[in-house]
Amino acid sequence: MKDILPIEGQFALPALSYESLGDVIGKETLAFHHGKHLKAYVDNLNKMLPGSGLEGLALQEVVRRSQGGIFNNAGQVLNHTLYFEQFAPTPHAMSEKMTALIVSNFGSVEAFKKEFEQKGATLFGSGWVWLSADKDGKLVVTQQKNADNPVTDGLTPLLTFDVWEHAYYLDYQNRRADYLSALWQIVDWQVVESRL
Repeated sequence: MKDILPIEGQFALPALSYESLGDVIGKETLAFHHGKHLKAYVDNLNKMLPGSGLEGLALQEVVRRSQGGIFNNAGQVLNHTLYFEQFAPTPHAMSEKMTALIVSNFGSVEAFKKEFEQKGATLFGSGWVWLSADKDGKLVVTQQKNADNPVTDGLTPLLTFDVWEHAYYLDYQNRRADYLSALWQIVDWQVVESRL
C-alpha cells in the first residue's frame, strides 16, 4: 500500500475517479459520504495536526502513532480513502494471481466473500470489515470498530467495506447485508491487488 502523504502540511480530500457507481451506491450517497463525511474528517485532521508532533508524517504513520481525536479523524481519512479508491463503475476483474491467493487462504472465492459479508453484517454498531495481509502474506478478514484500521495491528489493508450507516442508509435503509452483497459488483480488483 502506497503512503498517503500531506502536501505542505495538509492532507487533501481525495478526488473520486468516477461520478457514479450506478445502482450500487447512489449519487446522493456519494455526495454525502465523500463530500460531507470524508471532507469533515480531512478538515478536522488538518486542524488538529499542528503542534501534535505528527506533522509531515504519512497518513498511515499518523494512524499508528496517534490516539483520541487525531486517531479518530486520521483513521477515518485513511479508511475512507482506501474505500473510495477501490471502486469503479466498470471494475477490473480479479486476476489469476489474486484468485489463487484468495483460494489458498479461504478455500474458494465464494467462501471468502461469505466470510467477508458475514463479518460485515455482524459487526455491532459502526465500523469496517477488511481483507488484509499479514507480514508473511497470509490473508485475513477482520472487523474493525469505529475508525480502527488494520495498520495498527501490523497488517496491510487491501479491501474494505464501510458499515457505518451513512455509507448505505440512503440506498439500502437497514439492509446492511444487501449493501455488502452489492458492493462486489464495483470492486476494482486491480486496485486491491496493487496494495499487496
